[in-house]
Amino acid sequence: MTERDRIQLKDVLANCPELEALAGHVRSFAHMLTQVQGHHLPVWIEAATATDLPSLQRFAPHLERDLDAVTAGLSQTWNSGVVEAHVNRIKMLKRQMFGRAGFGLLRERVLLHS
Repeated sequence: MTERDRIQLKDVLANCPELEALAGHVRSFAHMLTQVQGHHLPVWIEAATATDLPSLQRFAPHLERDLDAVTAGLSQTWNSGVVEAHVNRIKMLKRQMFGRAGFGLLRERVLLHS
């Protein structure tokens, strides 16, 4: 962010305590995500449900439903990004060819692109 944007954000957050609290929770979640610290998730969920912010109070129980998987996702250094990129590319090719060609041409484009 530019210095001007930071000052603007600081002014907005100073005028709205709820937004400042939400920004703090989002920053701590982002820190957990970027620093691969999934073991802090239960504490974050507890803090999120204790706030007066309805959006966080609705979001936190969804994380708790599959806590082991979410914690593993925030704790592991590997991810499925490469696979998802290939799936996204194939879907894009399929959309481009919709109604124009059959499976044979789609197969050719996918294999030639790889």
